[in-house]
Amino acid sequence: MKTGIIGSGAMGSGIAQVLGSAGHEVAIFDSNPAALSKSKTSLKTSFDKLAEKGKISNEQAQQFFDNIHYIETLDGLAETELVIEAIVEDLSVKQQVFKNIEAVVGSNCILASNTSSLSIASIAAACRHPERVIGIHFFNPAPLMALVEIIPAVQTHEGLAETVKSWVSSWGKLPVITKDTPGFIVNRVARPFYSEAIRLYEEGFANCATIDRAMTAIGGFKMGPFALMDFIGHDVNYRVTESVFHSFFFDPRFKPSLSQKRLFEAGYWGKKSGRGFYNYAEGAVQPTANEDLALQQKIVNRILAMLINEAADALFLNIASREDLETAMTKGVNYPKGLLAWGDEIGWNNILQQLDGLYHYYHEDRYRASPQIRNWIKAQK
Repeated sequence: MKTGIIGSGAMGSGIAQVLGSAGHEVAIFDSNPAALSKSKTSLKTSFDKLAEKGKISNEQAQQFFDNIHYIETLDGLAETELVIEAIVEDLSVKQQVFKNIEAVVGSNCILASNTSSLSIASIAAACRHPERVIGIHFFNPAPLMALVEIIPAVQTHEGLAETVKSWVSSWGKLPVITKDTPGFIVNRVARPFYSEAIRLYEEGFANCATIDRAMTAIGGFKMGPFALMDFIGHDVNYRVTESVFHSFFFDPRFKPSLSQKRLFEAGYWGKKSGRGFYNYAEGAVQPTANEDLALQQKIVNRILAMLINEAADALFLNIASREDLETAMTKGVNYPKGLLAWGDEIGWNNILQQLDGLYHYYHEDRYRASPQIRNWIKAQK
């Protein structure tokens, strides 16, 4: 397949590596020649390292690299069968890019966006033929992360999602299909992992080190929420939270925190800037975790109940199948268990009791339990 990538940043280059390794001819376009040059150097290094580690042969490394071409005009995409856009998360910019692409490619070319939070329907609306537009959302780093979310818009031609799913599988990835709703699966369901942790921190219930320790040592997560936010970067994580909140018509369940907004505004974006919730300067004093296991268990119970509730509600609203929801959270963000299976294990009565207790204490709609949970409990009686 002849494919095209718009944008040669980390994500665009990563997607190009995936497609090139799958044997496709790839053309990467970027309006910035310096960015293209950097991408070329980065991809050569990546393939060479894989060969050095024995994961591919030297011949394969060269072949995969030779599959990728670098173009400075959109005309180089004229013969492509699939184009994936991976540029800045700005709807107006993406819409203009899709208009420009459509003027160049053939009528059978599929146009895809790698957006993590924007509406595919809105992007497709900029095109003369929106029925060929779809979301193909990779996770960073694309060569390493197995999950790919496939998002058909309301305009997308029936059957295209299944076709794209088969393509993604052939690339060695794990595809899931999700409705075109804010945050899709992962960035929707995972929001309480961050937001409820910050809420506990803002209330003074525990410091960030204690919450991180609880979620890793007891919860079994690979990283705690504050360490993970600092790793992702608040310039990314906060923007996604804000985008999901606005797109859900300001539903309190997705409300961003002022604490994270202040870090974002100050340029304290986490590890990349040297400071976030933690200070990464050499010699900086780090907060210590409270080793009270009862306290840590309360933290895990509260955050986990919110996560499980969000997964249950996504199923209730038919955002994705149960299987795809579980796959997305275990393979997309490496959760120790599928959230719905976790709910089964804990017991839905226990989850509901936790959520209703929070709702009655705070009188905030963010703690409302999904009707799906009540339906399951009713069915058990």
